[in-house]
Amino acid sequence: ELKSDKEIRRELACNRFRRHLTLFLLCFNCVSSADYYQLTLDPNTANTHLYLSEDNTKVTWSEEKQKHPHHPDRFDCWPQVLCVECASGRGYWEVQWTGNGAQIGVTYKGIGRKRNIIDFVLGNNDKSWVLSCTNKRYTVSHNKTHTEIPVPPSSRVGVYVDCVSGALSFYSVSSGELTLLYKFTSTFTEPLCPAFWVGVDSSVFLCEME
Repeated sequence: ELKSDKEIRRELACNRFRRHLTLFLLCFNCVSSADYYQLTLDPNTANTHLYLSEDNTKVTWSEEKQKHPHHPDRFDCWPQVLCVECASGRGYWEVQWTGNGAQIGVTYKGIGRKRNIIDFVLGNNDKSWVLSCTNKRYTVSHNKTHTEIPVPPSSRVGVYVDCVSGALSFYSVSSGELTLLYKFTSTFTEPLCPAFWVGVDSSVFLCEME
């Protein structure tokens, strides 16, 4: 049965309300002042196997190397990219991914970028925290410690950070509902930059927050 335009608008409004309410409750009624982050990808950090959209909101793995100019911030060996914006307080953003898999997380700017060693992959060092997404599972990683999350994956992920209190949470976002996947607690000593690893035939899109 087809829904009327009025019913569709009401459903969308309810979904937005549930999402806002869930965010409000994330931190025991103290998250209402957290900002929605509207992110942009930093082209100076993108690996040469990553293609960025013109507005720097979508990154796609490319078998053909892109002609990115040399830059000291570029990831030379792994298909990774950072955002321009970094979080030093509280913030929330959402990411959509498609394809075989992607890693969605945060890192200090000091993560290694120029050598072909596994320690420079997101989640394999003490500078980064990530959620790995595939069509079969979620896995969270930090400093080579990996924890599988036994829930069906969704294509949209929410990230909430509170650098002051030392909280980093990943959420599954589906039909306007947020489901907590995992919460890291740590003492963050630097601002956290949103970071992504993009798998073969995969894309990551930075969602526009309402």
